[in-house]
Amino acid sequence: MSRSQGPYRPFFPFGNPFKMILPKGSYLSPKLLSLLNTFEESLAKRFRELKPRDREDTLSLSWMRLAMELLCQTHIDIKTLITELELPVSDWDDKWVDVYLDNSVKLLDMCIAFGSEISRLNQGRLLLQCTLHKLDDRPSKAFSSLDGWRQHISSKNPRLENCFAIINSLTETLNPPKVKNSAKGKVLMRAMYGVKVITLFVCSIFAAAFSDSADKLVDLWVSEPCLWAEAFADVHDFVNEQIRNILSSGSGTVLKELEAVNICVKKLHFMIQDGVGPSEAEARQNVISDLGKRSEKLSQGLDLLTKQVDGFFQIVITGRDALLSNLRVGNNATDPTQGIDNVEGQVVR
Repeated sequence: MSRSQGPYRPFFPFGNPFKMILPKGSYLSPKLLSLLNTFEESLAKRFRELKPRDREDTLSLSWMRLAMELLCQTHIDIKTLITELELPVSDWDDKWVDVYLDNSVKLLDMCIAFGSEISRLNQGRLLLQCTLHKLDDRPSKAFSSLDGWRQHISSKNPRLENCFAIINSLTETLNPPKVKNSAKGKVLMRAMYGVKVITLFVCSIFAAAFSDSADKLVDLWVSEPCLWAEAFADVHDFVNEQIRNILSSGSGTVLKELEAVNICVKKLHFMIQDGVGPSEAEARQNVISDLGKRSEKLSQGLDLLTKQVDGFFQIVITGRDALLSNLRVGNNATDPTQGIDNVEGQVVR
């Protein structure tokens, strides 16, 4: 169950990460502390932006697009932080590199799964277009197309199951590696912890929304010392609770735009099956008009979300390739994320 909206309380299901990152007695120079605070304040602001203004905005495609956009910006910020820390790959602990490379592969796999699901949902629009074209002269074909839509939307995407396994794996390894004798390394690992939290949060919601299942929705707790902890707890509790409420109420889908189309499809399906008299002709036409508008809105929303997911994919893969390239160079490498600048402009605003 999700947490209640009571007073904030830190809880560490995997231990306190900052006992490892910033142990008692650790010293950070004013410059390092400023860099860390700037990163964490930006992350806190993003979590505040992510909280929907009201319950109706939860899990709309526009909200999901915003979530992916903020996730992209956070991954770009970590690149900026690494540059400002002046921490070349040659100074990275092998464990840091291994964790980064392993996690990046998993993120790429999830991007591919999300992209395939968005594409699958968009393909259903062809069935709706077929329905609208055949309503007047071939109502039986229109009825068949509506049935096809309902079956298509209710079918499961096997790639999403892999997402849950990846999310569980990332959650189990949420704690960063221990850092010894490196103030810069400690700042980097604490910032990376924040990146992993927002990444897990967004990806968990995407997986739950696309699969219409809250069974494996991830609940995350973070440490109070983080400047973004309270803002994260606020949006995390609100959104996770809304998803669980929607699915427990028996609603067929979490996505708002998809549910709006489903409502029209059910009405039209009933009208075609039972037939309508002259007095109901206007009501039938209104349903047809609404279905056309709502399916168009769904398609446009999915297209925009696709661009954001693709942008995140490019950020991850470019950062991974740049790190591997710098590893080959060895001690001559100065920037473990060079090349990400080229994709910074790819984040869709």
